[in-house]
Amino acid sequence: MRLYFLTLLSTFMLFSCKENSTKTNAQNVKLEQTQNVTYAKGFTIENHDTYKTLTVTSPWPNSNKTFTYYLVNKNEAIPEALKNKTVIKTPINKLVVTSTTNVPALEFLGVEDKLVGFPNTNFISSKKTRTRIEQGLVKDLNSEVDINTELLLALQPDLVIGHSVNGNNKSLNQIERFNIPVVIDGAWTENHPLGRAEWIKFIAAFFNKDNEAKTIFKAIEADYLKVKQLAANTTKQPTVFSGSMFKDIWNVPGGQSFMAKFLEDANTNYIWKNNTSTGSLQLNLENVLEKAKTANLWIGAGLFNNKTEMESQYNGYTFFNAYKNNNIYSYTKQISETGGLIYFELGPLRPDLVLKDIIKIAHPEVLPNYELYFFKPLN
Repeated sequence: MRLYFLTLLSTFMLFSCKENSTKTNAQNVKLEQTQNVTYAKGFTIENHDTYKTLTVTSPWPNSNKTFTYYLVNKNEAIPEALKNKTVIKTPINKLVVTSTTNVPALEFLGVEDKLVGFPNTNFISSKKTRTRIEQGLVKDLNSEVDINTELLLALQPDLVIGHSVNGNNKSLNQIERFNIPVVIDGAWTENHPLGRAEWIKFIAAFFNKDNEAKTIFKAIEADYLKVKQLAANTTKQPTVFSGSMFKDIWNVPGGQSFMAKFLEDANTNYIWKNNTSTGSLQLNLENVLEKAKTANLWIGAGLFNNKTEMESQYNGYTFFNAYKNNNIYSYTKQISETGGLIYFELGPLRPDLVLKDIIKIAHPEVLPNYELYFFKPLN
């Protein structure tokens, strides 16, 4: 898998060289007015002569609020029209993020050295960024709900990238009161896996890395669509269900959710595919057992490491054929030394790897030499 990453990164570099060779001087080329955002529905980028307008239209689920940020190069004066608006000088030199999903984007863009702080660094899995944490270059800011504002002020970040589940985030509001720019990342609200990955263009905008982000995303998209087509050519559709119990509730991915899209693109028969929810369905064991007892595969069975853990937590799991036949898969194959789950960190940016895992599980003959990256069978 390491070789695969090196190959993909080489492809990124090749594409970048080709794009850059067509530009004699990037400073003198007038950019297209609206950047191409294909799958993501939650943000737009518009280029102007001396600045960019970055608009987040889906900061959290069912939001009717829009956030607009104006990005001006450091060597440019702030246009008079942008006075009293949220202006961010780019490229960013010092950054704080609050979600591990931003870490891979920074690394792929080659700006991981700009990250100076993160709430609860134990959640970060990347070896590259973990090394920077151990060197004291990325400070632990306590927790997302109770950020160490004294340390944050000492770091003097140019920007904080946060996220919100409902618009109520006291920590982010407090940071803004210190005149530190805060932007909201709504990537997690996207329902298409490639839509989530495309938010690398959002991150890149703050570092003037638009072309690099475009190249990276094009390679990920091409890989995703290639394996999707391979799966589409198979004749069998194994029946699949997902999720697990939390207390007395089984959270099942809705039929229009990003997980359901993965299962569709892997050419499986997801039991709740006709449901119209973009989030999760809250069901009880009886509801799930009625539909999924005889299903072929159980993909995404929580954070369990083996069947013994599952049975000890809830005996009802043993009623499913997938449990009896050892056809259960969890996304716990890679866990960092500090307990971070690599699937949650890297998966949003690399939906091509997630899709390959699911296709390998559902149609092993399609990718005979592929080794599961995020998922593992539970025995």
